[in-house]
Amino acid sequence: MRKGFDYTGVAVVFLCHDGQGNYLFNKRSVNCRDEHGKWDCGGGSLEHSSEVEHNLKKEILEEYCTDVLNFEFLGFRDVHREHQGEKTHWVAFDYKVLVDREKVRNGEPHKFDNLGWFTLDGLPEPLHSQFPKFLELYENKL
Repeated sequence: MRKGFDYTGVAVVFLCHDGQGNYLFNKRSVNCRDEHGKWDCGGGSLEHSSEVEHNLKKEILEEYCTDVLNFEFLGFRDVHREHQGEKTHWVAFDYKVLVDREKVRNGEPHKFDNLGWFTLDGLPEPLHSQFPKFLELYENKL
């Protein structure tokens, strides 16, 4: 059985920031499942028997080589998409996460072509298809 296809997948999605109005994005490589070359915030699927907050911290350490200084739960999204002609369904738990900008590194160079810090009024393009909805829901909390 395939997560997100045969049953609803659960993901932890995070937008990291430095506390100074700058937000961390990664540029997805051809090794990512989809949306190659698009800028995304970060996330990963929830592992069975893992607590959500533990998974959040583990994913940030893996992707960005840094610890979580503080985090805020923003809400959740019911994400319906299509991947290679098949419908997918995920529930995303969304977080805003404070990290130490000086410690951030690309922990997954096979998945990310680049990392960059951006302000909300100067976001990179092209953006991942789900980020505009994320921004629409949470912009007043960022």
